[in-house]
Amino acid sequence: MNEYLYEVWICFLAGAGAGIGTGFAGMSAATVITPMLVTFLHVDAYSAIGIALASDVLASAASAWTYAKNRCIDIRNGLVMMVSVLVMTTVGSWLSTLVPSTTLGDTSVLMLLVLGLKFLFIPVTSTRRTLEGESLAVRVVKGVAGGTVIGLICGFFGAGGGMMMLLVLTSVLGYELKTAVGTSVFIMTFSALTGAASHFALGSSPRLDILLLCIVFTLGWAQVAARIANRASTLLLNRMTGAVLTVLGAVLIVINYS
Repeated sequence: MNEYLYEVWICFLAGAGAGIGTGFAGMSAATVITPMLVTFLHVDAYSAIGIALASDVLASAASAWTYAKNRCIDIRNGLVMMVSVLVMTTVGSWLSTLVPSTTLGDTSVLMLLVLGLKFLFIPVTSTRRTLEGESLAVRVVKGVAGGTVIGLICGFFGAGGGMMMLLVLTSVLGYELKTAVGTSVFIMTFSALTGAASHFALGSSPRLDILLLCIVFTLGWAQVAARIANRASTLLLNRMTGAVLTVLGAVLIVINYS
């Protein structure tokens, strides 16, 4: 009984961190869930990535709906990127089957800390760039290139896809921050679904109780975070997300390497 309560508690913490990251900054839930499940519950890294991606589906969809109600989604200019992300997520999922489970687990922990520090010291701020001065061909090429990189990372590591997408949408395609987050979580809904299906098809079936717990907790926290994000300042969102991820990343590294 105590062991099961411990598993529920870990899933709750993982879902809380993942939901906050998804709702605040369009971050992949897998960034938090994967290292938490691997470190504390000793779930196989490949299975943990599949669980994390599955948790991303409803959480991203709920966040996207909230951003859409606040008119912060521009999916028309993101369609090309979405197609590239979906295709390359499947390829990345297949490639990750060729890598040892311990390597995937260690990488996910390090990425968690790096993303946390990035939010704290190099926050993502609004951009004033515009798409009007670029031709359709240039935008298509940028979207395909960005989607290819994002999809490979999302499928291979099960983490970082949302942040990479946010970086491309703001820095390369010129989206304003909140619109970039809304568009990012919309695309992530489909990329996470593709990645999760690929992982479960190529690997073993996950524990259903852990899967359901992570989905429910991530969904709940993502809805709360998305509502707060549409009212809070950009800098505050960066600081709060960065603090949560940095603390989690540091704790996991200490546990893994002590």
